Amino acid sequence: MPGGRLTQQERQQIALGLADSLPYAEIARGLGRPTSTITREVMRNGGPTAYRANLAHRATERRAHRRRTAPARGPAAAPQPHGRDAEAVTEYEETFTTVLMGSGLPKIPARVLTCLFTSDTGSLTASGLAQRLQVSPASISKAITFLESQSLVRRERDEGRRDRYVVDGELFYQATIASARANDELVKTARQGVAVLGRDTPAAIRLENVARFLDFISESITRAAEQARAVLHTTSTSNDTNGSDPDQDPDSDADPDSDSDSDQDQDQDSD
Repeated sequence: MPGGRLTQQERQQIALGLADSLPYAEIARGLGRPTSTITREVMRNGGPTAYRANLAHRATERRAHRRRTAPARGPAAAPQPHGRDAEAVTEYEETFTTVLMGSGLPKIPARVLTCLFTSDTGSLTASGLAQRLQVSPASISKAITFLESQSLVRRERDEGRRDRYVVDGELFYQATIASARANDELVKTARQGVAVLGRDTPAAIRLENVARFLDFISESITRAAEQARAVLHTTSTSNDTNGSDPDQDPDSDADPDSDSDSDQDQDQDSD
């Protein structure tokens, strides 16, 4: 049933598709499901190399049971700014987190980055992040340390001398340049290997080709990043907030890691 929960048979088909190295989009087409559903299903249950259909199905049943039996946990989530649909925002945050995890980020750093990017201010304190994500301050601290090491967030002091963690377009520029610099180190190391192994040997030729490839990529990335830098600071008039209040650090918020019963594409379960 395309609009209902994933069945055990569908999960078996997902496992077979992953075993055949099929892309998520192709698996989704075969099942008549949104690609985001397959992506979240796989990433929630071990990733493409560790996904097991039976284990995923049992985990889904356990999560569904917890939702039915869990007691109420305090007041409802605060209303979303700008008249946003709270359920749709939570679904989107979950999708964004899953995509970030698919790109290589660990789960908690991915959730922190999603939280910052979907905040209108683009910045939150450690306590604000812990409240939004319902995780410990220690988890936030570890996630921030990791994200700072990747140049994906920066730290600022607010008027109350609290640390605030910020994302903006400039950070993406810096992270891109840092990636190009990392390629430069690989180029240098590969060419050291050429000298060690003997320039005309098959191994040295292989390393030289890798060095030339990465050198070209690094130069292209740097040049493109410089040319596109202004795009990161462009404000679209269609996204103007018209003076609306920015986000505040919440006392409570919807947990973007919780399972939802519906998908933006009318899919009720991507567990």
